[in-house]
Amino acid sequence: MSGLHVDSVRKHFRFRQVLSDVFISCKKGEVIGLLGRNGSGKSTLLKIIFGSLAAENRFIAIDDIPKNGLFESRGLIGYLPQESFLPGHIKIKSIVSLYCDRNQAAILFDHDLVKPFLGKKSRELSGGERRMIEVLIMIYSTASYLLFDEPFNGIAPIYIEKIKLLIQEHAVKKGFIVTDHDYANILAISSRVIMLHDGAVKKIEGLNDLVDLGYLPEKYDIELEKITFT
Repeated sequence: MSGLHVDSVRKHFRFRQVLSDVFISCKKGEVIGLLGRNGSGKSTLLKIIFGSLAAENRFIAIDDIPKNGLFESRGLIGYLPQESFLPGHIKIKSIVSLYCDRNQAAILFDHDLVKPFLGKKSRELSGGERRMIEVLIMIYSTASYLLFDEPFNGIAPIYIEKIKLLIQEHAVKKGFIVTDHDYANILAISSRVIMLHDGAVKKIEGLNDLVDLGYLPEKYDIELEKITFT
C-alpha cells in the first residue's frame, strides 16, 4: 500500500484514554484535514505519527515499510508543532540554511514571503511572522509527508491565503495532514476531512456530520454549506 499508513494507535494519560485504535492514511497528492475539539488528541496523534511521543500501541508504515521511531522516519515525515521551533538568537537566513538543503534554501532566499526577514533574528519577528517562516521551511523540506499542527495560528489573513495556495500546490508531490482551530481554512484546502471524536476517527462527508458530532452549532455560516469534500 503506497503512502503513509497509521494504524492501531492507542494512547492514554493517567486514567483517560485519549486515542483508541486510531487509523489514518495519507497519500501524496492528498491534504487530510484533521478536526476535533480541544483535548480530543489531535496534537497527540501527530506527535505519535512523527515519533516524538510514545504510545501504548502504534503501527506506522510508509509505502509498506514499517517505521518504528523518529530516526527511521527522518527525512520522510516532517512535523510542524504548535510551539515555535526557530532559535531566537539566529538570523532567518542562517535558520533556513540550517533546516534546508542548498536547493531548498536558494528557493526560500528568493521567496517573497521570506526575503524581507532574512537579515533579522527570529526573536525580532512577530509571532505570526515566525509562524509563516516555519510553515514555509516545512513546505519546502524534503519530507514526503507533512504534519501541520495549527499552521495558521497568528498569521495575517493575507498571508494565510498565500500559504493555503502553497500547501495545495505542493500537495501534488507531498501528502499533508493538517489540523487547526480555524476549521474554515482546513475545509477549504482539504481533499478529505476526518475528525477525532471520543478517541476514534470519524469520516466527515459534509458539514452536517460536524453538526451531528457536536463540532459545529446548528447555525453555521451559510457560505460553508457550499464546501464539499472529495
